[in-house]
Amino acid sequence: QVQLVESGGGLVEAGGSMRLACLASGNIHVINSMGWYRQAPGKQREPVATMLMNGKTLYTDSVKGRFTVSRDHDKNMVYLQMDRLKPEDTAVYYCKLLQGTDNSWGQGTQVTVSA
Repeated sequence: QVQLVESGGGLVEAGGSMRLACLASGNIHVINSMGWYRQAPGKQREPVATMLMNGKTLYTDSVKGRFTVSRDHDKNMVYLQMDRLKPEDTAVYYCKLLQGTDNSWGQGTQVTVSA
C-alpha cells in the first residue's frame, strides 16, 4: 500500500505564488508517474500536471506557463510550483501516484486564490 501526504496549500492573492509538495511512502517499487489533480466546488476532478518516469511533463492547458511540476526521485516527492495564480485555480489539489496499474491518491490540500 502506498501513502501520499500533500502539504503547502492555503490562501494566496491573485498573482501570487504557492508551492505544493507530496511525499510518497509505503510499498513503492517502480513509479510510472506522479502528479497533481484538482477539484473545484461543483466540478469534476481534473488533471493539472504530471511527470512521467522518463522526465516528460504534461500540463493542462489552463496552467501551462504558470505551473511547474518536479520530482525528487531519491525522496519520492513531487512538487507543484504555482505562479501567477488566478481565482479560478481555487480547488482542492490532490497528489496522484501511478505504479503499474494502481493509482494512489493523497487526501488533498485546499488552495484558495482571492481576487
